[in-house]
Amino acid sequence: MNALNYDILVIGAGPAGASAAAAAARRNLRVLLVERRKVVGLPVQCAEYIPAQLLGELDLGRSYVVQPVRGMKTFLAGREVKTTPSPGFIINRAVFDQLLVRTAIDRGAEIRLKSKAVSRKGNSVLIKTEHASPVAITAKVIVGADGPLSAVAGWIGASNPELIAAVQVRVSLKHPLEFAEVYFDKDFYGGYAWLFPRGEQANLGLGIRKKGGRPPPLGQLLAAFLRQCAGAGKITGKPSGLITGWIPAGPVHKIVDGNLMLAGDAAGQTHPVTGAGIFPAVTAGRLAGSWAARALAANDFKLLSCYESEYRDLFDDSTRRAVSRRRLMESQWDNLDQILKNCWIAFKEYYVDT
Repeated sequence: MNALNYDILVIGAGPAGASAAAAAARRNLRVLLVERRKVVGLPVQCAEYIPAQLLGELDLGRSYVVQPVRGMKTFLAGREVKTTPSPGFIINRAVFDQLLVRTAIDRGAEIRLKSKAVSRKGNSVLIKTEHASPVAITAKVIVGADGPLSAVAGWIGASNPELIAAVQVRVSLKHPLEFAEVYFDKDFYGGYAWLFPRGEQANLGLGIRKKGGRPPPLGQLLAAFLRQCAGAGKITGKPSGLITGWIPAGPVHKIVDGNLMLAGDAAGQTHPVTGAGIFPAVTAGRLAGSWAARALAANDFKLLSCYESEYRDLFDDSTRRAVSRRRLMESQWDNLDQILKNCWIAFKEYYVDT
């Protein structure tokens, strides 16, 4: 079996993985980025919204921006209850991911597509690539950025049980929308539905938490939400591009173990209530790649723990509040109309500690 040596192996080429690879490669380290998909960013498993501030922090141009949005409208049982001015952008997620990966490659990182990390023994990871012989990659630091069902997280006993099942389609809009729309309903246990405009089309989907051990009836609820939006005169025609996936609803209990680090969805680094994950993934990836490089430069792997500390300094307050609100939301779901203001970010009550 072939064996190759790298300073840093990054598993997963989404926003977290690509950002980690770019941050490490700029310090002249040998970095390998492994991605299981044939094309970076495809298929898209994302509602494709980013906050306005992220655009200013990235040196990627604007080619991935599809549409600006003025804010968010929140609906409860089909009735609008709140309009929140909060500028953001709907993006082409595939283009966004590809630009992040291009940055990493331009800085010297290598990439292997159609490749899957299947096992780990010490510093060696077995990589299987389509139509090629398996190869053992030996790396001083391993960054797991392989999504919510992370194999890497499983290697260190940090798999995430807090997951939301999600489904999304692309629909045509009858009229342009300037706001992202979020819909709460008692049928959408522990989650919500969304209609995010992207020009003449929109991403329409929903995410739901499993209740009582039963899988949520995603297909049935998606069909009902499609009918609701069509009946409201917002969409027309048949949906296309059905995708399904998982959204972390809480952080994992550890993101650093020895020479292994987790970032992005693999670390549960999405907002536990909204599910928003692009901004924290890019931030975490940058931190993970930077601290990995510093640890190697100092030959001190204890420095890897600084990644977790710095990430927590940035996000711990918002994450703790969101975890608390999620617990309240799920425990009082039958009283959704009474507790929504305390559980959803659009309302000032969400930010009041009790």
